[in-house]
Amino acid sequence: MGADIESGRALPLVFEAPRKGKPPKHWADLEPADRKEAVVAAGLPGYRAAQLSKHWFERLSHDPDEWTDLPADLRAAVAEQFFPLLLNTVSEKTTDNGDTIKTLWKLHDGALVESVLMQYPGRTTMCVSSQAGCGMACPFCATGQGGLQRNMSTAEIVAQVADGMRRMRADGAGRVGNVVFMGMGEPLANYKAVVGAVRSMITPNPDGLGMSARGITVSTVGLVPAMHKLAEEQLPVTLALSLHAPDDELRDELVPINNRWKVDEAVDAAWEYARKTRRRVSIEYILIKDMNDQAFRADLLADVLLRRGDWGWVHVNLIPLNPTPGSKWDASRPEVQREFVRRLEARGVPVTVRDTRGQEIDGACGQLAASEEDVVAARSGG
Repeated sequence: MGADIESGRALPLVFEAPRKGKPPKHWADLEPADRKEAVVAAGLPGYRAAQLSKHWFERLSHDPDEWTDLPADLRAAVAEQFFPLLLNTVSEKTTDNGDTIKTLWKLHDGALVESVLMQYPGRTTMCVSSQAGCGMACPFCATGQGGLQRNMSTAEIVAQVADGMRRMRADGAGRVGNVVFMGMGEPLANYKAVVGAVRSMITPNPDGLGMSARGITVSTVGLVPAMHKLAEEQLPVTLALSLHAPDDELRDELVPINNRWKVDEAVDAAWEYARKTRRRVSIEYILIKDMNDQAFRADLLADVLLRRGDWGWVHVNLIPLNPTPGSKWDASRPEVQREFVRRLEARGVPVTVRDTRGQEIDGACGQLAASEEDVVAARSGG
């Protein structure tokens, strides 16, 4: 088990989410082939399935009053049965001149999750949550410190992306082209729902959101068996391995899952994913001042990655630590960060430093966690 190396408080790893009441079944939870059967079972003609899919996935319409090809007296009942409201907005925070929006959602059982919509010149990325909370216990991550409440359903995940797309369309600002599973939760600990959500996103209109799999990134702290399983899914999504330390001694403390699957096992699984999918893997590495940012660790990281070959299978994504309330840790000093980059580049390892979008609204990497203020807002009817 991992330990909070800042306070000494033991934090258990949690793989099995608590069993709570499931959210109501939604149209996006159904396989496209099963939707016609569902509408027929509800006493409707089978052709209504294609109409409903077109409204929700292609037209992004969640208002039954807009479904004018359905009889008016049927719309409310159809919406109630197949399109229950899964995400209730509690609050929104914006920064970057409105280009970054963090939304706090309340789920049907009161659980709180967050997603972040980020607009860049020429592209828009949606950061989505896959669990309410997280059971991986990483001590530098606000989400991990809150523990795991439950898994999210396929439709709850897809609904976050549909909301982002709806916003973009309403603003005439294009569409969401990229989705990163880097919000709350360990995606591969909620494997079935996450893979189902990915398939729903990449299924062409009108049966899905019509996204490119190459615009989707699934992150993991290193659940090795699930990484191998994902490699067999024939989904050309990008895999991101949150490594954060190249040596077992430090990673055992920073990323408690390392006590079960060591650095070499996780990196081997990432390499195997790249080999099978021909998709370059991203190695996520949060730079923490005086913790994992030493020059020798940059050299060690290069050794670990290049040991598997230099055929373009990997890219390192360095992330300056985003501060969380009460944490004594801080981001690396700029000159230390530059030296870390220089060391990797000198060895021929592709590397970039991630833009810390959303930091001012606690919407950046490692900051997503419902605060006491958020909980109060949710209880007051948000």
